[in-house]
Amino acid sequence: MPIYHKMGKVPAKRHTIFEKPDGSLHYEQLFGTIGFDGMSSLLYHLHRPTMVKEVGRSIDMNPKVAIDRNMKSLKFIGFNIEAKDDYLESRIPLLVNKDIHIGLAAPRLSLTDYFYKNADADELLFVHKGSGTLRTMLGNISFEYGDYLVIPRGMIYQISFDTADNRLLYAESFHPIYTPKRYRNWFGQLLEHSPFCERDYKRPEQLETHDQLGDFVMKIKKQGHLHELVYASHPFDVVGWDGYNYPYGFSIHNFEPITGRVHQPPPVHQTFETSAFVVCSFCPRLYDYHPKAIPAPYNHSNIDSDEMLYYVDGDFMSRNDIDQGYITLHPGGIPHGPHPGAYERSIGKKSTEELAVMIDTFKPLMVTEAALKIEDGKYYQSWLEH
Repeated sequence: MPIYHKMGKVPAKRHTIFEKPDGSLHYEQLFGTIGFDGMSSLLYHLHRPTMVKEVGRSIDMNPKVAIDRNMKSLKFIGFNIEAKDDYLESRIPLLVNKDIHIGLAAPRLSLTDYFYKNADADELLFVHKGSGTLRTMLGNISFEYGDYLVIPRGMIYQISFDTADNRLLYAESFHPIYTPKRYRNWFGQLLEHSPFCERDYKRPEQLETHDQLGDFVMKIKKQGHLHELVYASHPFDVVGWDGYNYPYGFSIHNFEPITGRVHQPPPVHQTFETSAFVVCSFCPRLYDYHPKAIPAPYNHSNIDSDEMLYYVDGDFMSRNDIDQGYITLHPGGIPHGPHPGAYERSIGKKSTEELAVMIDTFKPLMVTEAALKIEDGKYYQSWLEH
């Protein structure tokens, strides 16, 4: 996250004495990535962040793959994912490779009984239904329908929901998630042609500081296993921090689409990037304004990437038989494009109200057993003319 942020109290100089009111010391922690070369924040704790009392059971969380070499376009009925009480148990991985795990979740209850840390991956949550608060050791972020939440790896968090009706698209990225490089200048500031700017970000606002000792259960995902540890102090005991590595939110409704006289390619919708995949936001926008423009996307070949599209809301003008919460997968190596009739229907249209999230991976996605349970079985034939 290339914006400096600061919360709470920090000393004037790094790595120097920082006393509590009683004269004892705060405990400093560097929270960084890529060794000492990536983004980092410097935290100040009331208690040592290292006090482990117990190491408990470990559960294998690796997805069960059903199809590891997929050459079929697939459609998944996302809202058929079963709602579950527990936040982690509700997360169902559907499409995976060594770079990313993509899944859906429908948690009914807030995560309050334990704390969670993903030590394997950055997490990207997209809120399709629900609202609430992401609570982290670096502060809280309120979220609502349409928000992306970016949670750096190693971030300790809980999540509170306002109701029991919640639907999330999530991605676990084994590469750091950044804003696209072409949107930033060499200082890191977002440029004028970027479809969003720094003031659109939701940065942590309320810093919770708990001075508590006891038994605090933390579940840590590492090497595909969920480990349960008990810490002797409350994980949210940070009195202050500053730096560049922290969770943040961004609303898809604040993405400002780039349009042109003729159809623009998918990269104009890019919102996040890694070295292994990109994330794009398809938002309400004016259509192309050349007098002979065809607004529907042209047929194109995914030679070097798999395309996953999650449909959020609106008219989905290039697809037939698509509804909220559906996922389509178009694998690399075969062309895809608008459904029969969609190409022609789009001519003369002035705008679209579609809302969707696209993830294009540079390596093939494998299909899990859980994904096949919600797959419609016939999508690959939907381009046939009847």
